[in-house]
Amino acid sequence: MGNALFQGKSGVTYDFGKNVEGIVSFDVDSVNGTGQYIGITFTESSLWISPDSCDGTADAGLDDPLWFPLDGSGTYTALPQYRRGAFRYMSVVHPNDTGSVSISSTTVNMTANPAAGADGLRNYTGYFHCNEDKLNRVFYAGAWTSQLCSIEPSAGDALVHLGVINSNETLNYTVSWYNNYTIANGTEVLTDGAKRDRLVWPGDMSVAVPSIFVSTNDLTSIRNGLSSLFVLQNSSGALPYAGVPFGQITGAFSFTYHLYSLIGLYNYYVYSGDIAYLTAHWNQFKLALAYSLSFVDSSGLQNVTSSADWLRFGMGGHNIEANSILYHTIQLGLSLSTVVNDTSSNANWTSYADGIKSAANSRLWDSSAGLYRDNETTTLHPQDGNCWAVISGLVANNSQTTSISSNLASRWGPYGAPAPEAGATVSPFISSFELQVHFIAGAPQRALDLMSFMWADFMLDDPRMTNSTFIEGYSTDGSLHYAPYTNDARVSHAHGWATGPTSALSMYVAGIQPLTVEGKTWQMAPRPGNLTSVEAGFSTGLGDFSAKLTRSNSSTTSTAQGFTYEFSAPAGTNGSLSIDEPGCEGSVWIQEMGMGTSTTGGSIGLVNGTAEVSDFTGGTWRVKVTC
Repeated sequence: MGNALFQGKSGVTYDFGKNVEGIVSFDVDSVNGTGQYIGITFTESSLWISPDSCDGTADAGLDDPLWFPLDGSGTYTALPQYRRGAFRYMSVVHPNDTGSVSISSTTVNMTANPAAGADGLRNYTGYFHCNEDKLNRVFYAGAWTSQLCSIEPSAGDALVHLGVINSNETLNYTVSWYNNYTIANGTEVLTDGAKRDRLVWPGDMSVAVPSIFVSTNDLTSIRNGLSSLFVLQNSSGALPYAGVPFGQITGAFSFTYHLYSLIGLYNYYVYSGDIAYLTAHWNQFKLALAYSLSFVDSSGLQNVTSSADWLRFGMGGHNIEANSILYHTIQLGLSLSTVVNDTSSNANWTSYADGIKSAANSRLWDSSAGLYRDNETTTLHPQDGNCWAVISGLVANNSQTTSISSNLASRWGPYGAPAPEAGATVSPFISSFELQVHFIAGAPQRALDLMSFMWADFMLDDPRMTNSTFIEGYSTDGSLHYAPYTNDARVSHAHGWATGPTSALSMYVAGIQPLTVEGKTWQMAPRPGNLTSVEAGFSTGLGDFSAKLTRSNSSTTSTAQGFTYEFSAPAGTNGSLSIDEPGCEGSVWIQEMGMGTSTTGGSIGLVNGTAEVSDFTGGTWRVKVTC
């Protein structure tokens, strides 16, 4: 940024046009007058632009500016602990009533995603493109959000005010902040949010990790984050609610976040193929799962005795979310047991899983509402538990999945999908799971519509947002108030748990789904809705996966258009194809392509618009769906 002359009390605000982060420096050419200062303030949202304060990171109040006393010309640089984790707007202010300061340049040294390096932030291994540009923006905004949330392990939030400043306080002063706490080993670690908390939270990883996999494939940050959690497991098997220092300060235990660490281990193994890491943590996985199962009571359901979760309200008892996540984690454990050749717990795990599924459906399914209740003592039908019941397979039948998808969509407001278990809240975290529900239910256009108006039109394009990253949460009325917080200024506008569309666009819309380690087995299952063209790809240690879909015509209103679908998978892999084109009663032509030649190909008929074909080998294939 160029020259600026500050005379008397004055300032300027720079709009980067997107969320950035890093350590600020500026070059002073001249200083006239004694006791001259330059101050720097930061904010992600335009709501908090100020010459006197930054947006917030503590439970109450606004953060201190950076003040630089000037002793002459030269370069002034913020100390490393004052790197700001995320900001779209940076204000440079001269607070003095008299005197002047001339600045010739102001720069920000970005330190996020250090494994990529300053020149490698755009070197994605994955990509997505479709005919709807707003969805393309959503994909890459999710990737950028995760990059900002991947930080140097020594740059975590020190949480100096946790338990000291309370959320019900009104402060008449600004609050100090320090991003200099070591939260993990290694060179990089994935955290929840770029501005805050800059800590390892396993729940956030459940959404962020798949989105990282299909975009940057930055698995090092994931591994280091998981290691920072598993090292804190206690002798009972309990894993921490969050990494250091939060978990140690609060001592809280979360039934769900405990399980999210295990889900993270599963995802990391499948995406990386790191069998040594899985084997090294397998006994911890079993111990942690046994701890969760010890809370299953005579009802057949886990009895939740801690309220800690994603800051939703009313967590406890025979909670549908917690029990669905437990059911899901058991299924992952059964899958991993064959990988490590230890099936000694499988009969016990299967028995628990069967009991949980049966009890949840008999006790918590509300047939009149077409949704699960939060627990037996309430009429609340939560977003989180209903989403997880579908994702985990806890639902008793497909009609329940269809019902849940339809009834969740019927609750949408103008700004997104509500999470009534957190008050008047829209949670991009839980709505990321809702996207999956609509795809699983065979309603891809619902998922695309939700991405379009919630993530693109509001979370990107609203002028209070960053135009580049995704917010932690907000109110159903569109105000940037997140019900669990009283301090609106502390809401994070770059939160990895809000990046669900990035993985959904690759895995569901383009349909590239790795089923086993590194995509050794895979399924190609495009669900493009009304999109007319889709192209995506990503890489694993086995090689490149890609898919390209083109509609037979450009209409976005026809219910049965047909399409051409070309996909590639690495040699030595094998997989299957799933077609679901509602209203199409035609055929599917399949042909293997390769090295300038192709096979003769063959055709099968569609039944109710669907076809399932197995026994594909790695290579390039062309599929033509004709209606």
